[in-house]
Amino acid sequence: MSRTYNRTDLIPHWLLCGLLVLLIIAYIVICHVWGNQLHIDFEESNRILLRSILYSVTIILFPVVKLLRHIMLRLNQTMPGNMPADKRYLLTVVVTLLLIESVGSFGFLLIIFGDSFNTLYIFSLLAALGIFLYRPKFSEYLSICHALDRNSIS
Repeated sequence: MSRTYNRTDLIPHWLLCGLLVLLIIAYIVICHVWGNQLHIDFEESNRILLRSILYSVTIILFPVVKLLRHIMLRLNQTMPGNMPADKRYLLTVVVTLLLIESVGSFGFLLIIFGDSFNTLYIFSLLAALGIFLYRPKFSEYLSICHALDRNSIS
């Protein structure tokens, strides 16, 4: 027996997105208000190396998260079990968004090590872009619901 699915099933998913956006905003506010007190003396060459490594990790992280999300969506559709579709999809959204949120924390970390606000803004914007790209999508949720409905019938 199939049930009807609607967009309100994704309220917890969207609340997570909102919380992560607020976290990015909090990074920026904290750095502007207490930025000078947060600084740790870090040698310029080491900071440049760390910044380069974190940019590389960010560049690699976006396609890896896309692949991981794709795999998790397919597993949500095919894995046996009694877990409802909204809980399965919530796990996918949580994992992918938390991985992308780490990009925002890179900017916060670099501010602590004495980098400029431009770096904070770049990483914050990349994290916000990632939250937009990997936001909950009703079509993905419906694909999980329909696959689970088909599997329960057969």
